[in-house]
Amino acid sequence: MKDLVKFVQDEFVAKNELPEFAAGDTITVYYDIKEGKKTRTQFYKGVVIQRKGSGRSETFTIRKMSGTFGVERIFPINLPAINKIEVNKRGKVRRARIFYYRNLTGKKSQIKERRI
Repeated sequence: MKDLVKFVQDEFVAKNELPEFAAGDTITVYYDIKEGKKTRTQFYKGVVIQRKGSGRSETFTIRKMSGTFGVERIFPINLPAINKIEVNKRGKVRRARIFYYRNLTGKKSQIKERRI
């Protein structure tokens, strides 16, 4: 059964060519929004908290601060509405899922930059 699902995903789901990024990286996602008959491009800039899943059904979660509130958004990797992803900063973290980042405020919430 799993082989059948993998085969269908490989054959029929279009794959987006995106840069490599991981948890702790600061990225900007440009995606299309449809409002009635109009389409516009909007961006969402924040820190990647996790990448989840594998293959075509993989998702990633981005967290940004909107004023004093933290806002998280989950994007599928192969969402057709995603135009491009820019990696603004590579973060140095020790975990693949940085849920502890939700509780940090102020200077403690700064993630060190990783050298390439």
